Amino acid sequence: MLNSVLVVAAGRGHRLGGETPKQFIPVGGVSSLRRAVDAFLALEDINLLRVVIHPDDEMLCRHALSGIDDARLLAPVHGGSTRAQSVRLGLESFAQTGTGKILIHDAARPFVSAQVIKAVVTALDDVEGAFAALPVVDALWSSNANQAIVPVSREGLWRAQTPQGFHFAPILAAHRAHDDGAAHDDVAVARMAGMQVRVVEGSEANFKITTAADLERAEAELQRLGNTAGQAE
Repeated sequence: MLNSVLVVAAGRGHRLGGETPKQFIPVGGVSSLRRAVDAFLALEDINLLRVVIHPDDEMLCRHALSGIDDARLLAPVHGGSTRAQSVRLGLESFAQTGTGKILIHDAARPFVSAQVIKAVVTALDDVEGAFAALPVVDALWSSNANQAIVPVSREGLWRAQTPQGFHFAPILAAHRAHDDGAAHDDVAVARMAGMQVRVVEGSEANFKITTAADLERAEAELQRLGNTAGQAE
């Protein structure tokens, strides 16, 4: 059975502003989508990868992925009006490929590491689902009109990231049964279907580009990675 990846790149990125969706905006000269795709294709454990895009973004996607000569990269498919619809349509495109495990990753997370990817894939040997996440370490408060009301326990709370990985057949069935409406993420869809999902350790570098401040953070992360590589040499 194959290990496949669905990179979700169908969003419009309205919170970032501008006409170009955030996943196609250059970060150090290379789009977030391309960086994410390259990270997965760098691993021999990955057998197939497909991007799900908005119908208007064909040319943007083609430009972002130009030059990749890898038979594992399949043609993109079009998503729907919600993230859940886009994921379901992307999953449907893998139905006849022999996929056993599927990793679902946000294109706006350009710095996913091999360690995180492998941790999710390995966890799927024992459970139906697994996802990268970081424990909440800051104090939490509920508020009303910007006034602190009561503290909230952070025990057992995690900040979800992607990739979120699943056994293919049950997550496809879960998305088919889902109403394509609101769901926090694919873990939520899986849990509503009764799937057991494990948390694995994520990475602070695996953040999602959502705002202009995140783009600045991404540029800083590139500098940090460059400095780290130089020290390693």
